[in-house]
Amino acid sequence: MFRMGSWLTPKPTKPSSTHSLDHLNEHQYLEDVLRAATQIINDDIEGAEEGLNQGNSSFHKLGRGIILFIKATLGFEQDVMREALNAVNDAETTAGNDLRRAQQDGLGSRSSIYPPGSEFALCQAESQLMCAVVALLNENLTESLKGFYKLRKAYMTLSAIVDVEAKFVKSRSQTSLGGKSKSSVASHVDEHGQSVTKSKLNQEVSNGDREDDEDAFYDANDVSSDPTPNGIEPPQSEQPAVMVQGIEDLKLAPVNGESKVTDSQHLVPTAPHDEIGNELLGNPIDTFIHSGSNLCFGLLLVMISMIPPTFGKLLAIIGFKGDRGRGLKMLWLATKSGTVNGAMAGLILLGFYNGIFNFCDILPADDEPEDVEGYPKQRCEVLLKDMREQYPQSHLWLVEEARMLAANCQLEDAIDLLSKKKQSQLRQLDALATFERSMNSMYLHRHEDTCKYFLECVRLNSWSHALYFYIAGVSQVELYRIHKQSDPDKAQHHAKLAEEYLLKLPALTGIRRFMARQLPFDVFVLRKVKKWQHRAKEGGLKLLDAVGVSPIEEMIYIWNGYKRMQPTQLRDSLKNLHSWSSPETNPNWTHETLDEKAVHALLCAATLRSLGEYSQAEDLLQEHILRHDRQLFKGPLKEDWAAPSAHYEMAVLCWLQSQEKDGGGGGDGGDGSGIGKGRRKDKLKECGEWLEKAARWESFELDSRYVFID
Repeated sequence: MFRMGSWLTPKPTKPSSTHSLDHLNEHQYLEDVLRAATQIINDDIEGAEEGLNQGNSSFHKLGRGIILFIKATLGFEQDVMREALNAVNDAETTAGNDLRRAQQDGLGSRSSIYPPGSEFALCQAESQLMCAVVALLNENLTESLKGFYKLRKAYMTLSAIVDVEAKFVKSRSQTSLGGKSKSSVASHVDEHGQSVTKSKLNQEVSNGDREDDEDAFYDANDVSSDPTPNGIEPPQSEQPAVMVQGIEDLKLAPVNGESKVTDSQHLVPTAPHDEIGNELLGNPIDTFIHSGSNLCFGLLLVMISMIPPTFGKLLAIIGFKGDRGRGLKMLWLATKSGTVNGAMAGLILLGFYNGIFNFCDILPADDEPEDVEGYPKQRCEVLLKDMREQYPQSHLWLVEEARMLAANCQLEDAIDLLSKKKQSQLRQLDALATFERSMNSMYLHRHEDTCKYFLECVRLNSWSHALYFYIAGVSQVELYRIHKQSDPDKAQHHAKLAEEYLLKLPALTGIRRFMARQLPFDVFVLRKVKKWQHRAKEGGLKLLDAVGVSPIEEMIYIWNGYKRMQPTQLRDSLKNLHSWSSPETNPNWTHETLDEKAVHALLCAATLRSLGEYSQAEDLLQEHILRHDRQLFKGPLKEDWAAPSAHYEMAVLCWLQSQEKDGGGGGDGGDGSGIGKGRRKDKLKECGEWLEKAARWESFELDSRYVFID
């Protein structure tokens, strides 16, 4: 339970500190840090660090934390993550101290919108968000749990800031209707909106301080034991009139099973971010707070909406759910600010759409250009163009452009663009660019390049050497198979390299963990090598001759590479798969196990689905996987992921068939028949049924690849 004292008043602070903010220089500090932050985005890390090291204000420490945060999230390296955690924790503490001083002394920026100290509350929330992200990527379970709690703290701080904007917009609207002057609007906000929010911000700082004294976690029901999450009930006259649709998903956990937050007391307003124009943001600090609240709240809502359902118990610590649509809209709005907050929002959006979004198969239609939950291709292209013009030296946007090209099936152009990239001051960014080039080479079946680039990843990054060596090894397996008949000497050369890379895996797996659990891919590759060794021993074969269905095609499927391929590359994949199932090239095919044949059918079906051959894909899945008892696919060395993956593929096929336009020439030969409304409804229902079966499947290898999020 909370201590009552911390609910009512902030903790007393020392009157002075070596790193306290000189309020007279606040604007100058912010300008200096924003200038340095621009250098970060523009790939001038050395210049940014030099500028940020010249001060110890909340802004300077936040800037230093951002540099380490970018390094940590680009490279996933544990030593950098630890350094980043220390930096953002320090920034959070300093911002909290400055926030209390501003509230107690009434100093800080003068704004007609925000109460004193809001800029420090935002710095604190940004630090908490960065801390949460890094903590969730940490190998330590305790740190990961703390990360979820940091998310909740950031939410409550940001909700207070956003509530101020809601009140400002509402009062401005009422003033317009009542004929009052602008000065009376400012007076109304000062007298009412700020006093309420100041109390909220005081409580968030106090509640945050409690964590410093007691290193413990609290149940969501304990946290929300008051009518509002902050323990303060704003007057009914000050409640925002219009609220976000579906805010129920963002409420804190109910008390004794019943929510005490009524429809008129929801926390996140709909309109204020859209109605506060640049003409109302009177100074740089107002702009910083406004764009920063869009950035942070938007990121927070998207992050929480993407947490897999398997972490439902951890969500209880936070006490609420996310809102992906609202979060994306706020991020888009932040990009219009022309500040470093806008650039960060742009990176997040492009990373979401070109990265996470393009790993999904069942997606909203792209018909509505303003629908942010579909793929707003034109908006992303304009955003990327604007960011490249604003930050011409930045390599971040080159990587994002390459990702966009790959997402649009322009793999060769993506590789060419990354090949021309100069070396960055951020080693982690070079590693990311090399990884993207490696994956695109794999999708293009350029096995030599795939191997070369993944070995380069080993040198540049320490996160997942098991992944890098495995794909390098199976690339050599493919080259061995290609040259086995035509050039035995060359084939043996590739066989030697393949064995060298693959036999490194037992010593490399299990080193990296996520939330104290072994990485799913490590489990997968270790089992594959053990399976091949077992088959080789039983059949008296060489290790590479015991390898089953094309392992490189498995990797392409797992990384959803078929979605990025042109028809030519898809047909190359089919050719590769069919050559292994031919008695001429694989005498053991007729004696192959059920699970290997199931994986072969699954990969062929996925390829055919990408080519639009839906009926053929469905027939393969039904004949080789779905008609068999699921128990036949279980076993220590078996491919237990094939059966649930087949159910997922059936769902995707039904979805794609339901989306065919009437008279538009469906995916079965282009006969122009389309699909009627009745059949569309049936296909959608069938899609849901297949998805339900896949979602309810018991634990299986690679189950983390399938995340079912509404």
